Amino acid sequence: MERQNEEQLEMVAKAFVEHYYNLFDTARLALPSLYNPTSILSFEGQTVHGAEEIGRKLMQLPFDHCRHYVSTIDCQPSPVAGAILVFVSGNLQLPCEEHQLKFSQMFQLVPTQQGSFFVQNDIFRLNYG
Repeated sequence: MERQNEEQLEMVAKAFVEHYYNLFDTARLALPSLYNPTSILSFEGQTVHGAEEIGRKLMQLPFDHCRHYVSTIDCQPSPVAGAILVFVSGNLQLPCEEHQLKFSQMFQLVPTQQGSFFVQNDIFRLNYG
């Protein structure tokens, strides 16, 4: 892959990750707008389908506020035309918790006809150990 394409992928991935975790930490109700009816979320082993169900799942988490601290962002082109695989690792700080939790999350971003991206696949896991 050309260096210019790699830089473009990295730029899109970084901007998406920043936007996603900002929404998650400050305006979780807006997260379903990043998904579409075909999207799939696997969250700690539980799978939900479609933007509406994903939004419901994320709103049912047992905490209102949190803070994500991203450590790494890796990305690759996906075989789906123009799509990007994004792998994130970092720490999650929950209110009233002394220690941060380590997490990993993978997104497959698929381009829209309008020139933006939506999340087709989202896999989230806390990293214990």
